[in-house]
Amino acid sequence: MKQFLFALILIFTLVGCKATKGISEGKASDDLATQKIIENHYDVKKNFSTAYIRANAKYKDKDQSLSFSAEIRIQKDEMILVSIRFLGITMAKGLITPTEVKYYEKTGNKFFEGDYTTLSNWLGTDLDFFKVQNMLIGQAMDDLRKGKYSNTIEDKLYKLKDSNDKQNVKSFYFEASNFLIKRQEIEQVAKNRKLNVFYPNHKEYNEAILPLNILIEAIQENNKNTISLEYNSVTFNEQLSFPYSVPSGYEQIFIEN
Repeated sequence: MKQFLFALILIFTLVGCKATKGISEGKASDDLATQKIIENHYDVKKNFSTAYIRANAKYKDKDQSLSFSAEIRIQKDEMILVSIRFLGITMAKGLITPTEVKYYEKTGNKFFEGDYTTLSNWLGTDLDFFKVQNMLIGQAMDDLRKGKYSNTIEDKLYKLKDSNDKQNVKSFYFEASNFLIKRQEIEQVAKNRKLNVFYPNHKEYNEAILPLNILIEAIQENNKNTISLEYNSVTFNEQLSFPYSVPSGYEQIFIEN
């Protein structure tokens, strides 16, 4: 149950899009300066203040496989609200802000409130709101402009590898036409933990270029949890509300790291 609860919290922070016709991408073949790759990546347009998304999602671990729908509301840089539905019935809600993660689920009448420490420990990498937001809109989780990275070509993608982090092995992969991110990998070798995030396709809207779909793999020792997400629809810059309140009588849960 613990792994599924964390997976739902993770779903509250990650978004993907339906894999229809995507934006044209290019294959890396020529050497390019690391700084130029980084500059081009941050030139990808993300010009919106809010996004309203209807999505389909699938979750799988060694014990279960689930499919459900999600409604995601994003106030950029401020908050994300997700409602999880089975057969049209709201079964769970989650709200994240720069300071906290909140979640409740009707199965078992339980709720969770905390900061990013527990989620970070489970995923095997330090997370905060902005890293999560970057992940869902198709940017590198870390601010590449503040780090030092080696630069190689791998699988016809530009690969930037963090040269400073001694505890985590971090790699970011970009295609060559628009410098859209295709893969992010973060590994804690000492703890045998790894987080992989794949972006198979992207789509260009008037306001932004976003992923069409996202596949997340959270691996710890011999256990692997996967989440795949697809958009049904997305609209930008509407005035959104973010209603969240835990129903009365629910029991708070405390999850060990």
